[in-house]
Amino acid sequence: MRTKDEVLNELRVMLRDVFNAKAAGESHARLSRAHGYVDGYMRAVLETGFATKRELLELVAGERERSGGPAVREMADIAGADALVA
Repeated sequence: MRTKDEVLNELRVMLRDVFNAKAAGESHARLSRAHGYVDGYMRAVLETGFATKRELLELVAGERERSGGPAVREMADIAGADALVA
């Protein structure tokens, strides 16, 4: 049986592959298939209790930041700006 660390490291590798493929301009079909694999893997991780939803969100955010750089702004800053954009 695989450990939690092994499962989450495999997910990190899958996410890196998706982000790298997107940055490289891969075809929509390939990206869709890769997203489907990642979605299914994440669902299995949740259902088996290897990780919580919060842990997965943090993992995805970390890999997205590693791939594309840090976010420009915090989401809390953007939520208040909705009233200004009318």
